[in-house]
Amino acid sequence: MKREDALEYHSSGRPGKIAVVPTKPLNNQRDLALAYSPGVALPCLEIESNPEDAYKYTAKGNLVAVVTNGTAVLGLGNIGALAGKPVMEGKGNLFKQFADLDVFDLEVGSENPDDVIRFCQLLEPTVGGINLEDIRAPDCFYIEETLRKTMKIPVFHDDQHGTAIISGAALLNALEIVGKKIEKIRVVFSGAGAAAISTAEHYVRLGVPRENILLTDRQGVVYEGRPGELDPYKAKFAANTKARTIADALNGADVFVGLSVAGAINGEMVAKMAKKPIVFALANPEPEILPDQVRAVRSDAVIATGRSDFANQVNNVLGFPFIFRGALDARATQVNEEMKMAATRALAALAKEDVPESVSRLYGLRSVKFGPDYLIPFPFDPRVLLWVAPAVAWAAVASGVAKEMIDLENYREQLEARLGRARGIMRGIINRAVRDPKRIVFPEGEEPKIIRAARVIVDEGMGSPILLGQRETIERIAAENHISLRDIAVDDPAKSEKRDKYADYLWQRRQRKGLSHGEAHQLLFNGNYFGSVMVACGVAALAASVYLVVVLEILKLRRFRLRQLAGLRGPAAAEPDQVDAGVVRELETGSFAALNPDTGELEPIDPDTGEFEAVERG
Repeated sequence: MKREDALEYHSSGRPGKIAVVPTKPLNNQRDLALAYSPGVALPCLEIESNPEDAYKYTAKGNLVAVVTNGTAVLGLGNIGALAGKPVMEGKGNLFKQFADLDVFDLEVGSENPDDVIRFCQLLEPTVGGINLEDIRAPDCFYIEETLRKTMKIPVFHDDQHGTAIISGAALLNALEIVGKKIEKIRVVFSGAGAAAISTAEHYVRLGVPRENILLTDRQGVVYEGRPGELDPYKAKFAANTKARTIADALNGADVFVGLSVAGAINGEMVAKMAKKPIVFALANPEPEILPDQVRAVRSDAVIATGRSDFANQVNNVLGFPFIFRGALDARATQVNEEMKMAATRALAALAKEDVPESVSRLYGLRSVKFGPDYLIPFPFDPRVLLWVAPAVAWAAVASGVAKEMIDLENYREQLEARLGRARGIMRGIINRAVRDPKRIVFPEGEEPKIIRAARVIVDEGMGSPILLGQRETIERIAAENHISLRDIAVDDPAKSEKRDKYADYLWQRRQRKGLSHGEAHQLLFNGNYFGSVMVACGVAALAASVYLVVVLEILKLRRFRLRQLAGLRGPAAAEPDQVDAGVVRELETGSFAALNPDTGELEPIDPDTGEFEAVERG
C-alpha cells in the first residue's frame, strides 16, 4: 500500500470516512413540524415521564460512542487525540458496515484519566454504549473499571478485550488440532500492556492455570521480586520462575502470544518450544516473527498473525461490532465476562462449520475447512453476526444484566434483515419451513453441495432430507468433506426395496402415453424420476436437485432446479420436466417473488414478513 493511496482514500470527495444520515423524511412543512417544533415536544415529554422511552423515540439504542484520548494509537504511540481521529472514524465505519451500529467518534483532549472518566459519564444520556479505544495502560484499566461501576450502559475497551476474545477462540481450536489440554499448557506473552494482560486474564478464565503463564516486557520476564515497581495489573502475573529472558521462557513452552513489536523472538527460540507449538505473532504491521521463519524451524507449528495476508488473522473486527450489537439489543447494562466468553466460544464453534463458497471466493480460495490454516472465521463472513451477537445477547440475559428478553428465533431474523433485504426475506421463508418441516428427497445425493445442504436442513430443523445415490459413495464424499450424515436418510434407486412399487405407480400413470412396465423400471435408475415418484406417492413432500441450495444459513441466494413442489400429487408429480426458477427473485419493480409451493407459481413476497402476498386470479 502506498502512502499516496492512503491519503487519497481519506481526502477524496467528502473528507473523512463517516457521516450522519437521516432516518426520517424531511421533504415538506409537515415533516418539518413533526421532526422539530412543535412535534418533537411530544417524544420529549414521553421520555421525561419514562426515561426508558428514549430507546423507543431516539437513536440511543443503536448508538455507540468511540472514545479516545490518543495516548496509545495503534503502533504510533501517544500522538494525541486529534491525530487519532482517523482511527476512530475508521472504527465507526466498521461498526456500521459489520453490525449496522451508528457511531459518534469522540476525541478527548486530555491525558488525565479522570477527565476521560467524567467525559464518558456525561455521555450516558446520549449513547447506548461506549467503546474505549487507544488509551494507554494502566490508565485504560482504571478508566474502564470506574466506568463499569458507575454507568448503566455497556463500556468496553476493545484494545484489551477484543484481542483476548478472538485469540481465545483461536487458542481453543488450535489446542483441539494439536491435541493438547488447556489445563496442561504453558503460555508465554511478549508484551505486558493492556491487550496482553487482558488476554492473559481471558486465557485463565478459559482454563489456563495462572501459574502456567509468563509475561515478558522490555525488562524481560515479569517474576516475583523483580526490581522496580509493578502496576497492580501486571503484578497479578508475577511468576515464581527462574526464567529471566523471553528465550528462557519459551524453552519448552506450548504457546507463544505476541502483543509487542516486530522481531521480539527468532527462529532459534521457537525451535526450543514444545512439540506442536502454537505461535500467535499478533503485532501489527509486522509480527514478532514471520510465519515463514516459524515454519523454517518448526513444520509442526500452528500459526496466527494480525495480518490479512497470512492465514488465521486475529482481527478485532471479529469481536467489537457483534459484541456491541448483542449487548445493545439486549439492553445490557455492561459487557461482563459471561458475554465475552460467549463471543469466544461462538467464534470457535463457527470455525468448525462449513464455509460458504461465497465467503471462500471472497478470499480467493476454492475451499476452506477447519484446520491449522483456518482456526477462526474470516472477518467478511456474514455468519459472524448471526452467531456472535445472539450468543452475547443471550449471555447477557442468562447472567442477569439484560433489560430486554431475547427471543433467539426472532432476533436471528432481525439480524438477517440487517444483512440485507433478500437475506431478511430468506429468514422468513426459513422460519416457515421450521414451523412445518417436510421430508425432502434429493435426487443428486452424491453431490457435495447437496450433502452439505441436507446437513444444514437438519441442523436448522427445516425438514428430513433423503439423499438418493450409492450409499458407499455418499458416505465417502461426506467423510472427505467432514459432513456428518446423522439424521440424514440414504436410498439407492438401484437397490431400493420400493423400486417395484414405484415402477408400478409410474407405469399406471404413463402407460397411456406408451410407457411399458420395463421402461418404467429403467427410468427409476434416474434419481430425478425416482424422487418424483416418491413425492407423488406421498413418501416425501419435496424433491429438489443440485441447485436447491436454499440452505439457508445459509449459504447464499442461488438459482435452483426444482424437481417437485411440496403438495403436488398425481401424474404431474412424475413428469420429468424440471422448473428453473429463483428461490427468491428481485423483480424489475424492486419487489421480490418466490415459488409458492401451494400454487407452483412465482408470486410476490411481502419483504417484511416473507409471506406470499394475496394474488387475484382470473
